Amino acid sequence: MEQHLTVLRDEAVAALISDTAGRYVDGTFGRGGHSRAILAGLDADGQLLGIDKDPQAIATGEQLMAEDSRFVIAKGSFADFEQLAESSGVAAPFTGILLDLGVSSPQLDQAERGFSFTRDGQLDMRMDTENGLSAAQWIAEAAEADIAKVLKTYGEERFAKRIARAICEYRAEKPITTTLQLAKIVTEANPAWEKHKHPATRSFQAIRIFINNELGDLELLLEKVVSLLAPGGRLVVISFHSLEDRIVKRFMRRQSLGESMPSYLPLTDAEVGKSMRLLGKAVKPSAAEVDINPRARSAVMRVAEKLA
Repeated sequence: MEQHLTVLRDEAVAALISDTAGRYVDGTFGRGGHSRAILAGLDADGQLLGIDKDPQAIATGEQLMAEDSRFVIAKGSFADFEQLAESSGVAAPFTGILLDLGVSSPQLDQAERGFSFTRDGQLDMRMDTENGLSAAQWIAEAAEADIAKVLKTYGEERFAKRIARAICEYRAEKPITTTLQLAKIVTEANPAWEKHKHPATRSFQAIRIFINNELGDLELLLEKVVSLLAPGGRLVVISFHSLEDRIVKRFMRRQSLGESMPSYLPLTDAEVGKSMRLLGKAVKPSAAEVDINPRARSAVMRVAEKLA
């Protein structure tokens, strides 16, 4: 397995930790890069809850839990982390919540996970390999219009209808069960390749997001995140594509501005619905980090703090 490089590790941890004895959540544990850095910044009274859907990530988290009593790992979606936190004994409110969205390098690098369009493997794409439909199962059963809608909505794919038609024509003759099979179908159906981007990139991204309900989980968490944070608690989110970042940006802006009211009304922040303040501008990886890890190039980090 290739080395997992944690994107914006130092920047995320510096933005997250406001109290070294606080309670924190790493909602996307992955292989623990951010979690280990968070633990290094906490004192003996600090606590960290790690959450992940991926059974391989959970195995890594259990190793870390055995090494550090301040850490506990829980399997599931960060959208459900109130229940996961309660069952793990790390209670809200939290001093900070970190989300590193999208697919991890180990998931991409293991062909058998089905995320990569350049490595041949079973067409799975599930982050939680123990639950839900695989990409192959969904593609075998979905209506052409539904496939096109997913490609358009989650991949912003211009040629969604054309690609969906090609998928359905192919599957009528032969099942689509491997990543390179699907990548070839999409590539041949895509009439205008983007410079420096594999023609199957958007379609694979779209199917992965749909299969794992990634945007739905994000929106569910954001609906309740303010109530889960302590006053002064921070939300740090690293996104890797425009759909995720747009959701996060709009949420943070809405919480920081509140309702639109006449400026002459003597209203408090709470009365106009302001619940958070933005901390700095969006942060992107340095050129040096992108040189080391090209997958970091699309990352955007945003930070907001709950008002006291």
